[in-house]
Amino acid sequence: MVLGLEFPPVSHLVKWQEIWFKGTPFAVNKVVIIYILAVILSFGFFFLAGRKKRMVPSGIQNIAEAALDFIRESVIMQTMGSQGLGWLPFLTTMFFFIFFINIFEVIPVFQMPGNARIAVPLVLAITVWFIYNIVGIKAQGFFHYFKNSCVPPGVPKALLVLVVPIEFVSTFLVRPFSLAIRLFANMLAGHFILVTFALLTAALWSSTYVAAILPFGLLVALTGFEVLVAGLQAFIFAILTAVYIGGSLSPEH
Repeated sequence: MVLGLEFPPVSHLVKWQEIWFKGTPFAVNKVVIIYILAVILSFGFFFLAGRKKRMVPSGIQNIAEAALDFIRESVIMQTMGSQGLGWLPFLTTMFFFIFFINIFEVIPVFQMPGNARIAVPLVLAITVWFIYNIVGIKAQGFFHYFKNSCVPPGVPKALLVLVVPIEFVSTFLVRPFSLAIRLFANMLAGHFILVTFALLTAALWSSTYVAAILPFGLLVALTGFEVLVAGLQAFIFAILTAVYIGGSLSPEH
């Protein structure tokens, strides 16, 4: 402890032991509330945007249409082509659900990105794993799909004994964990950084106001950066999902 600065244990930062509605059948912690609110916000955003359709969009409808255009052009068309346009609702929903969970990092009272807990990122990653494998088997047939996934074109036969196991592990085992860990680790790291500068600012503020200016300025800047990271991680998860599904639809992807 320095200058009254005491960092809480890591377990305290991610467990959120505080229970809301304790003693009732609806007792939940803050992380669960974040997940529920993310679902409500995702549904509510597009419900309100589509409630009054106008030829010339404005307000929330304009934002929703811009978001759909972004997912269509920057995610689907770049990775799957026109054959992937049917996945627009799924990928858009996934993007906004992940973004809303992440953005609670900078929301007062909550100040915790729900994806800093591994549970939901892992569930989402496993869901993507099932989807792209089922799509691949349906589009290419069971044996052709596994052959195309594990045997890259142009590889000399002598190297297949090494390449096939590597491709199998990469495609069918590593992908879901890399998806989950990438999202989880980035949001957890950002959470730790904000907590560090918040504690440092509070400790210095109690001793001398001037000394707290620098860490407070960095805290504000990093909070803005975390908003960017919240959107970026949602985008990365969505575009990797599109890449995996596109690769399953046709091996040349």
